[in-house]
Amino acid sequence: MTDKKNELAAAALQFHESPPAGKIATAITKPCDTQEQLSLAYTPGVAAPVRAITADPENVYRYTGKGNLVAVITDGTAVLGLGNAGPLAAKPVMEGKAVLFKRFADIDVMDIEVDADSSQAFIDTVKCIAPTFGGINLEDIAAPACFEIEHALSQQLDIPVFHDDQHGTAIIIAAGLLNALELAGKEMASAHIVCLGAGAAGIAAMHMLKSLGASRIYLIDRKGVVYHGREGVNTYKQEFSRETKRRTLADAMVDADVFIGVSGPDLLTPAMLKTMAANPIVFALSNPDPEIAPELAQQTREDLIMATGRSDYPNQVNNVLGFPFIFRGALDVRATCINNAMKVAAVKSLAELTHEPVPQEVLDAYGLEALEFSRNYIIPKPFDPRLQEFVPKAVAQAAKDTSVARLK
Repeated sequence: MTDKKNELAAAALQFHESPPAGKIATAITKPCDTQEQLSLAYTPGVAAPVRAITADPENVYRYTGKGNLVAVITDGTAVLGLGNAGPLAAKPVMEGKAVLFKRFADIDVMDIEVDADSSQAFIDTVKCIAPTFGGINLEDIAAPACFEIEHALSQQLDIPVFHDDQHGTAIIIAAGLLNALELAGKEMASAHIVCLGAGAAGIAAMHMLKSLGASRIYLIDRKGVVYHGREGVNTYKQEFSRETKRRTLADAMVDADVFIGVSGPDLLTPAMLKTMAANPIVFALSNPDPEIAPELAQQTREDLIMATGRSDYPNQVNNVLGFPFIFRGALDVRATCINNAMKVAAVKSLAELTHEPVPQEVLDAYGLEALEFSRNYIIPKPFDPRLQEFVPKAVAQAAKDTSVARLK
């Protein structure tokens, strides 16, 4: 395993270093080959759109690239699973996010790494540069600051603000869970759900599941079950506090229908898995090493429905299924925000897509002979081209239905 990791690291470094360094660049979208064309692109021709935008600020969407430009912004305090690596070390990840936006939804991106000494300094910085962009994608910001930052920016800006580590993960989890519950013959409202991990992804996922009808949620952090009367529980966790005598993960897992792990490797034991209800659903999303190894989980429970964060197992919970297409839908109708209705629309569109017949090009991309809705296919594949139609259309319609779309 160590040799494989070393080989991957060496290949990744070479990939990023090969000229030109990094993964993204800018491109000119208009011809600039003659003096006349240059005079239109810059002085004196550029004065005309300046005057038009001055007369009507909405013209900025007509004469500039703002409407298809998203900022991917971080402070580097929660970079992947590497912790507080800082803004410079976060840059390769932000460039990678830009690649995904462009590759899957043809959205242009500027990656911005902010060296801020407080949440308020970060908020002020983003607010000041926001006029440049059609949307803001927050990334790799530690909890609980990420909650405060996203809320403040969403309130103060008139463009979509979306923290993908929260809502992107939550949306894909919810879509997969809707399908898993259907296959297991269970209902969201009555399902006993255990969430191990109370950071950005865990809290947001539980919010999303609550909006879909979940009520029997046990949230677990490093100190155990979040229960009524427990000291030192912050506001964000407190919403999921419950009256219970269960105190540990093992306690919470007894008769559980669903386990969602957004925590760390090997924290769910076979003994705990055995205590779950019939047809248990396990989303072990710690990456690269899940809360329980899929092979071990399958050996322990033959009636298991399982998802991970890894691409080498079925049912990968991958954020790329969400954020590019959610922003595409929001930008296409010039939405002022990404509200809960738009997120739920994304959830349902992803769940519904999995029920559709899978086209041959998807099977070819993954080297499969067949693929249909089943325990091993509860979430669409990232290279399914139908995502570009299903998700943006649903998100855009939800924006119009909730009156946050400026284009009809």
